Amino acid sequence: MSTHKESLRHGQRMAASYAKAAPELCNGFSHLHEAACAPGALDLKTKELIAIGISVSVHCVFCFQSHITSALKAGASKEEITEAIGVGILMGGGPAYAYAIQAYECLEELTNDKN
Repeated sequence: MSTHKESLRHGQRMAASYAKAAPELCNGFSHLHEAACAPGALDLKTKELIAIGISVSVHCVFCFQSHITSALKAGASKEEITEAIGVGILMGGGPAYAYAIQAYECLEELTNDKN
C-alpha cells in the first residue's frame, strides 16, 4: 500500500499530465480554484477546512490529501482539521466515516513528519 504522500504526488503528476492533454479545461478549473480560494470574507485556512469536510463527504481521497496539505500550509492545526473531517462525516453519513478514517490517517502521516 502506498502512503498518502506517495498517492498525493502520483495524483499531482497525473493531473499535470492531464493538463497537457486538456489545457483549456484544466486552465479553466485552475482559474476557478484560484477564484474560490482568493481572500474574501473567508480566509484561505477556513476555505481549506470547508474543502476537507466536503472531500470526506464526497469520498475523494485525492481531494482530502490536497486540501489537508493546503490547510496545514495555511496554518490550520491538527485539531481544526480533525473537526473539519468530523463535519464531513456529518454531511456524508456512514460511507463518509470510512473515508474520514483515511483522511485522519493522512493528517497523522503529514503531521508526524513535522515532528
